[in-house]
Amino acid sequence: MSEPHLLLRHDRNGIATLTLNRPQARNALSLGLIQAIDAELVSIGSDPAVRVVVIAGAGPAFCAGHDLRELRATPTREAYAAVFALCSRLMQRIVALPKPVIARVHGVASAAGCQLVATCDLAIAGESARFATPGVSIGLFCSTPMVALSRAVGRKAAMEMLLTGDMIDAVRAREIGLVNRVVADRELDAAVGALARQITDRSPLTLAIGKEAFYRQAELDLAAAYGYAAEVMTNNMLAHDAAEGIDAFLEKRDAVWTGT
Repeated sequence: MSEPHLLLRHDRNGIATLTLNRPQARNALSLGLIQAIDAELVSIGSDPAVRVVVIAGAGPAFCAGHDLRELRATPTREAYAAVFALCSRLMQRIVALPKPVIARVHGVASAAGCQLVATCDLAIAGESARFATPGVSIGLFCSTPMVALSRAVGRKAAMEMLLTGDMIDAVRAREIGLVNRVVADRELDAAVGALARQITDRSPLTLAIGKEAFYRQAELDLAAAYGYAAEVMTNNMLAHDAAEGIDAFLEKRDAVWTGT
């Protein structure tokens, strides 16, 4: 039975909010939901009206990971490989998107749901949020979630989550760097909105340059990273928005961004 409206999109003031909408399944990432998120991100990538993306979940949880019932319904190598390949493409799409992506986390974010949080550029969690990579407990090591998790937090913390499958609370998630902030549940929307609005005030060109540079330099050795970053800054300095931003700062006025 097909599920309509797997993903909801709401745009306002430069912020596109994508809400995973399978609350009865705790927003488990079915094949259809993965494809829906991916398609929206492709659309957002070329939409100049969108400056920031927020990913949220409907119902009692953020995202419970892959839909295990769906996976077991077609127990073939081809079916499994297709799902994990599509999910991996989605995660890479988030990283490559030239706009910041914020995870708005409430309830449980487990397995691929935890991967989604780790993949987003920023994350704010409600105080009752919980995180886990529990695959080891059911004989399915969280290997693809491991990729994002191990890049977001330290190795020891990542390995503890992966090897034990234990749930960690929001405060611990902040301590290890999985989320940026923890706020009272009732303040979650306000905190996410405030952060998103702050980012929309920045030059969209500068945000795109900076996000790409951040992820590219992180994979380079120190000398190569500095060489690459110096080239990026040189090119950035030649952009109109950089000249406008510097002049506005020196003249003590608000900058007017053109995205060029």
